[in-house]
Amino acid sequence: MTHIHPTPIDCSIVIPMYNEAGNVSLLVEQIHLAMSVYTYEIILVDDCSTDNTREEITALQDPHIVLIELRKNSGQSAALFAGIDQAQGQYIITMDGDLQNDPADIPMMLHTLEEKDCDVVTGIRQHRQDNHLRMWLSRRANALIGRATGLDIQDNGCALKVFKRDIAKEIELYGEFHRYIILVANMNGARIEQVPVHHHPRRYGVSKYGLNRTFKVMNDLLLILFRQNFLQKPIYLFGSIGMGLFTLGCLVNLYLLIVKLMGQDIWGRPLLLLGIMLVLIGVQFFMIGLVLDLQMRTYYESQNKRPYKIRRVTTFHKII
Repeated sequence: MTHIHPTPIDCSIVIPMYNEAGNVSLLVEQIHLAMSVYTYEIILVDDCSTDNTREEITALQDPHIVLIELRKNSGQSAALFAGIDQAQGQYIITMDGDLQNDPADIPMMLHTLEEKDCDVVTGIRQHRQDNHLRMWLSRRANALIGRATGLDIQDNGCALKVFKRDIAKEIELYGEFHRYIILVANMNGARIEQVPVHHHPRRYGVSKYGLNRTFKVMNDLLLILFRQNFLQKPIYLFGSIGMGLFTLGCLVNLYLLIVKLMGQDIWGRPLLLLGIMLVLIGVQFFMIGLVLDLQMRTYYESQNKRPYKIRRVTTFHKII
């Protein structure tokens, strides 16, 4: 069902939830304290949790809560996408559901958004409560992203962000793009400000972060860089690669021709076979990846499809 509010809502707070039993009531309580001077809705997206997360949300019977239940576990990006699609507020706020983000920072971020006349305010976590390996990887990733994109975002991993409604609604989150939501907003022309925010240790549940996610992060970064630099002018990339490979191939063939003219047999030589195979396989793999990505985007966008499926949307009663 679609939830309709009789009066405009200032803020929609979108929170993906996966196995966050124990955190729900504390998180909602903290949001109520922080947002007392605003009209707001709390959109909790249950990404098919296997614990009692959904039951705890339902038990609250809170009029501010909109519970979105996904049919299957679709990942954080899809959960955020679902929540943003449903959001009714003039400002859309994203945060994690593990109590590490502090809702008390939201009013300050909303004030910054208005004062700086920007489109997005993103947090920089102070005194992070993560383990040393995760913090080291995060610093290296932020530095790499900054050098690769030219956008100096100090903490891409901070989930606490405030968006103007129109900016948030334009963002398309496929794959693991929630990590690069600020980069995507910037590509859409958003003006961005960064502010320091609090960061707390996790109280309940376990972190969903793992080293296996590093490879997803790198793959998505390469895809974003391609979209940023070459999506509308792919000839600049593929033409350069093609000319380079063509030149290299000519040099190899010229060398083999000279060898042949000197009376040596070149058929079956590893240099000839390896050169041909590497060129063909390398180009084919890259083109397959590009074509599949474009086909995926066309599939979703041309038919207005989404990378998630909603089982139901529950509102407990309308916000006054």
